[in-house]
This record gives sequence, structure tokens and C-alpha cells, in this order.
Amino acid sequence: MLELEHRFRVVDVHVRLDPDPGASTGRSITPDTLAREMHQAGVVRSVVFPDQRPKTDYLRSNNAVARLSVDRPFVAFARINGTREPGDSATSQLRNLTSSREEYHTAPEDIEQYAYDDRFHGFKLDPVRDGIPDEEVLAELDEVGLPVLVRGTEATPPETIADELLGHSFPVILAHFGGHPLNRDAMNRAIDLLDEHDEYYLDTSYVRYRDQLERALLEYPGRILFGSGGPETHPNVAVMEILTLDVSEDKLHRVFDTNPSRVIDALAPDNG
Repeated sequence: MLELEHRFRVVDVHVRLDPDPGASTGRSITPDTLAREMHQAGVVRSVVFPDQRPKTDYLRSNNAVARLSVDRPFVAFARINGTREPGDSATSQLRNLTSSREEYHTAPEDIEQYAYDDRFHGFKLDPVRDGIPDEEVLAELDEVGLPVLVRGTEATPPETIADELLGHSFPVILAHFGGHPLNRDAMNRAIDLLDEHDEYYLDTSYVRYRDQLERALLEYPGRILFGSGGPETHPNVAVMEILTLDVSEDKLHRVFDTNPSRVIDALAPDNG
């Protein structure tokens, strides 16, 4: 694709980086190809994290993503997992009562180690695939205060994320407006929750509806962060979807740069 020309500084809060191309569940490209696509879209810095790995700890994948971020315009997030199933169904509650941390689950000391390793700048969590961390891990996340990017899907609606995570003090970035795949009602409910929680943000990855994007930017201009969803979505497409919204230039500056740079320090202009 041709390079996209615009006058905005753009940073991206949602990009998957494959330490082992070909092993991913989604589209797999090399780190250099990913960096080139970001450059084509005018994206100057991107938050990257590894794909999910069933019932294994993420130490190796996280370290590989951090290593591949060196000398590239990437900001590494450590992927974490947990012992608890999301939701309040009887089955989930019973399993959560009897769950205990296994060797492959993220422990409080892992959170501390990632937080004070200058290679990592936040955390990535998929509640459906990875579970919800236990209270000790959540308490450590409160202690370190780094942002947590959470995958929002129909299986974990916005209300579940609110119950499980939004009572804590660390910033939560709910991906896909909480409505993947393309659930407009869930997206609207996720936007509504912005009224009730301060350290809660939405990222725009895989949000294809102009009404929801424009509503969020008009009503909550300081709480929306640009996410491309790469490499599944080419960042050119994701950037153009925002550029064509009927909102002011100030709000475009906010979603592309000001908001994500405020929530994730490493994305700020003076950090790279």
C-alpha cells in the first residue's frame, strides 16, 4: 500500500507482534514488515504484545517481544493470565472457588518483575483465553500502576470487565470498544461506562461503525485511544477510518496522540 499522508502524530495502542512468525492464530508477519506497515500509515510508535499460548506461561514470549522491540518503534506490553473465569455464572463461581495458581499462571512477583524491567510498559490480558488474575495479582497491578490492555468481546461484555477490573486503580484500556466482533450494543454500553469510571479507556481497534466512533469522541474526547488491531488490519485502513470521521481536528489529535501518550508514558513524544 502507498504511504498515507496526513499531518498528525499517530501512536497505536493495539498491535500483535509474533516472536515466531507462523505460530500465531492470526495473520503472521515479521517484525520488520510490521514496522514498515506502521511507517506507511504514519504511525510513529506502537504498543506490541505476543499472541496467546494455551496453558503455558508467557515469560519466553514476553521476553522475545521485548527483544524484538529494541531499535524498532515498538513499546512492549507483557501478556499475563489468571486462574479465574470471567463472569458470574454458577459454573464460573464454582470453578473460581476451587481454582489455584499453577506454575504457568502469572504471579504477583511476575508483575513486579515486568513493571520494574524498563523493557515493559504495561500488560495485555484476554479474559476468555487467559482468565482473570486472582486478587493477589490484581493488588500488585494496583501497586505498580501500569496500564492493562484488555480484550473486549461478546463473551466478556463491558459489564463483566467493569465488575472484574474497573474497581482497581490501574488504568484499563478496553479493546474494540468492548464489542468484538462488531457488536454495536456492547460498544454503546462500553461507552456508557465511561461516565462511571475514571481510569477506564477505550481503544478503536476493529471498531468499524462511524456512529460509535463519533459518539465516543464527541462525548468523551479524552478517553479514546487509537488502536489499529494490526497485523490483522493494515494500519493505513485503521488510520483512514479515524481521519474520515466528522469530528474536529482537536479530537483527532487527542485520539491519535494526546490520549494514548498520557495513559502510556512510553508513547509520548519525549520518549522516542
